[in-house]
Amino acid sequence: MTHRHPLTPGRAGAASAVLAMVLASAAAGGPVQAAGGEGGDVPQGAVVYRATAQFATAGRVRDLLLHPESEKLYVGSDDLPETTGSDESGLHVLEPADGTVRSTIGQAPGPTGTVGRRAVRQLVAPLPGDGAVFVYPLRGIGTAKDGDAAAAGAWVPGGPVTDAAAGPGPSTVLVAQGSVLSEIDLATAAVRRSVTLEGGNRFAYDRARGTVWFTDLGNRRMYRVDLAAFQVVATVELPAGDGFGGFTEVDPETGAVWVGLDTSVVVHDAAGKRTGVIEGGGGADMPRAAGFDAVTHEAFVVWQDPGDTSQPGSDDNGALTVHRTRGLQEAAKPVVLPGNHAQLGSAAVAVQPGGAAVFVSDPAAGRITRLERSTSPRITRSPESRTVVAGAEVSLTARAEGTPAPTVVWQVSTDAGRTWRAVPGASSTTYSFKAAPTDDGHRYRAEFTNDAGVGRTDPAVLTVTAPGTTTGGGGTAGTSHGSGGSGGSDAPGGPAAPAGPGGSAATVGGDGAAGGSTGGAAGGPVGSSAGSSAAGASGTTVGGTGTTPAGGALATTGTAVASLTGAALVLTAAGWVLLRRTRPSRAG
Repeated sequence: MTHRHPLTPGRAGAASAVLAMVLASAAAGGPVQAAGGEGGDVPQGAVVYRATAQFATAGRVRDLLLHPESEKLYVGSDDLPETTGSDESGLHVLEPADGTVRSTIGQAPGPTGTVGRRAVRQLVAPLPGDGAVFVYPLRGIGTAKDGDAAAAGAWVPGGPVTDAAAGPGPSTVLVAQGSVLSEIDLATAAVRRSVTLEGGNRFAYDRARGTVWFTDLGNRRMYRVDLAAFQVVATVELPAGDGFGGFTEVDPETGAVWVGLDTSVVVHDAAGKRTGVIEGGGGADMPRAAGFDAVTHEAFVVWQDPGDTSQPGSDDNGALTVHRTRGLQEAAKPVVLPGNHAQLGSAAVAVQPGGAAVFVSDPAAGRITRLERSTSPRITRSPESRTVVAGAEVSLTARAEGTPAPTVVWQVSTDAGRTWRAVPGASSTTYSFKAAPTDDGHRYRAEFTNDAGVGRTDPAVLTVTAPGTTTGGGGTAGTSHGSGGSGGSDAPGGPAAPAGPGGSAATVGGDGAAGGSTGGAAGGPVGSSAGSSAAGASGTTVGGTGTTPAGGALATTGTAVASLTGAALVLTAAGWVLLRRTRPSRAG
């Protein structure tokens, strides 16, 4: 049964944050990288369903119900034609993991109260805690749970029951007997209320909105019945066709009505306005069952082949399709159901809350297929490019999520990413190794794999420098060294500048009174205005009194301001300008 009884659902600052990440990355000497990556055979995070088990333990399956509390799989069945020597009809209770039969309830009261073997045609609703309400031929409404020796039941007066759903109260059931819709007492089958429509025999109950949608395929329309008044309040036209109908179901979350018609599914909103049509991908395949999951907001539709390969488009295979309930987009790749055709009855579907598992019946083959949800790897962290000295330890880290949890293999490219090969033994999310000079320019990435597909991170580039080379800090050390200065002794200075306008040559970024600037990258520019004021008269060090700590503030981030030669020329020119400005006072 599945469809009409869905399961209970399972249970200006941004800019600052980005700036903080950039600053933190600069301080660490590494770039900021998004998770990035790419999908392999399927996009990242793609949903795929695959068959993991098949059960042939419950006869010719007519309906399915996965109990929301006990989590047992209830199966309504009758006998397979080829197994006349055994009686497989009844209510079977299975373990959903492997199809093991927990119990079978095959006995139910007949029209006179006599208990006998009964087939189960439709599962109507779960009972509290465990068990199910079901329909058995021709007018029986029964209840039973796992372990019962026989079902309780009563016969509805009137014609054969053609459809049923849980009633508005816990002790009632809604039944259709052709075009007659009735609310009956569950224990006694006594009719409480009824209404006769123009035609039809199938319906769906929207409990949240107190509405019944009754399908009249002969007249290609639906009747909207207000359950409080038990009267038809609206009529909705259906598309023209040859009269074939597979199901009428209501999405309990949105109230949308899904109707299987011929080879398509027509969807109307809760008010009856048509919102879309889903066409079957199999050409001749017919929609025969639908289930909804409120956790994922998805609809699961089972399509059956007509079973006549002489018809155009018939290949004897059915399919399971998954759709967003809002927008109707495909939410997973369709799954082929080999040999699932409609010659011996309609398929049924049951969905585990959250969509982790889906059960689809095949009446012709007498089996149930368990399909499990897999999600292809989605990269959540790519490794970062690094610059290291030869011999240093390198650690690269990558992360990905997926269902089932993906495995990882690291790959390396020695030709700028044109080809890749696996790194032997590198199969954890962190790959550590000692950098060799020959590793310079190599690219590294992690490849994550699971049943749903492959995902690969963005590559990281490794730069390996010779020992003694500063990486991630200031520029190349100069040849002039500081001659003193508290806390800054023997600090490497910048190159010697040309002679200053006042006489002796000036040393760019030379000795400093309070720590000395190295390389001139910060000491020169920061201290130039103070040092240059005396340069014209005594030829003292340009920028010599700068107080920036060794290496300079900018040098500590690894950021180059200008070449040392360019810095010397700029400082010399600055000193010349200052001398020009002071000459008038000297003349005076």
